[in-house]
Amino acid sequence: MNPVGGGRRVVSATLPAFPWDTIEPAKRRAAAHPDGLVDLSVGTPVDPTPDIVRRALSDASNAHGYPQVWGTPELRRAILDHMSARWGAPELDERSVLPVIGSKELVAWLPTQLGLGPDCLVVIPACAYPTYRVGALLAGARIQEADSPADVEEVPSLIWINSPANPTGRILSVSQMREWVDFARRCGAVLASDECYGEFGWDAEPVSVLDTRVCDGDVTGLLACLSMSKRSNMAGYRAGFVVGDPLIASELLTVRKHSGMMLPAPVAEAMRVALEDPSHVAEQRDRYLNRRRVLKPALERAGFRIDHSEGSLYLWATRGEDCRVTLDALAELGILCSPGDFYVTGSSEHVRIGLTASDERIRVAADRLDATG
Repeated sequence: MNPVGGGRRVVSATLPAFPWDTIEPAKRRAAAHPDGLVDLSVGTPVDPTPDIVRRALSDASNAHGYPQVWGTPELRRAILDHMSARWGAPELDERSVLPVIGSKELVAWLPTQLGLGPDCLVVIPACAYPTYRVGALLAGARIQEADSPADVEEVPSLIWINSPANPTGRILSVSQMREWVDFARRCGAVLASDECYGEFGWDAEPVSVLDTRVCDGDVTGLLACLSMSKRSNMAGYRAGFVVGDPLIASELLTVRKHSGMMLPAPVAEAMRVALEDPSHVAEQRDRYLNRRRVLKPALERAGFRIDHSEGSLYLWATRGEDCRVTLDALAELGILCSPGDFYVTGSSEHVRIGLTASDERIRVAADRLDATG
């Protein structure tokens, strides 16, 4: 008997190994350090979810009916107000808004929900969050890596950009974003901008693809994808949203209605409250900035060079050796990072080192690095 049914494509066979599974030996070695593990390998927030968000979730917990895929009118209004006040977006109506079940879900399923397939090309950054590639593979689409429009060799259907970038922390300027917008419009592609680290710019100011300086007030063909996970420590809530071209947003809404991809009502209310309160975001930004001020110079004193890293929650670090050598060396210090080959095709000399650990653990990591000097 065919265990997968006659002729069925085994989707998992087209996917790469889950990257973090490959560093389990290094994690065990780091965890064996006598003073404990400092895990800087993931982007999972460690700080508390704001009290106002938790109260909103609790107050909305009597959610006996099915939620709407489109969210509530109050949530849609909060998203639009946020995009206008914080990100300089033009005045849009609620047809341009769609809540999603965390931004990773959107990244993974956007090509499929747009109807892309083998005849379609998806452009992703050359050094990138692995899920852009996974999303194209799930849809059966072709993939090209490109860091500027000049590098794109064929007419794409979908282009992903990411600023501030994971893993490098690179921030695209207004002119660089405009280049992508102009190119996407010339070739008729959807341009999806992953902006989930937008609140964390250190050496440059992040800009949204919907900023009127970038799009001239015209959101045709554009999608800005944002997350509550980092800005509001809501990773466990699975809450995000996409804003942009109302025709594309409406198409996605139809697909998601049919497939039941709906944000739970208490989470939607918690998101609304979080979007309306910028104070907790400023507090979280200060936490990460202070951790960066401790960890970055310690890495440099230990012989690392920090490339890009103008924003996001990561330091893109190298000692000029294969990333797996660096991974093992840091594991001996009880520090776990993620190797650069998670994010590129082939080998890498960089590692991604997260700021997503407590103040105490970041200080411990810095002390251990200083002890090697």
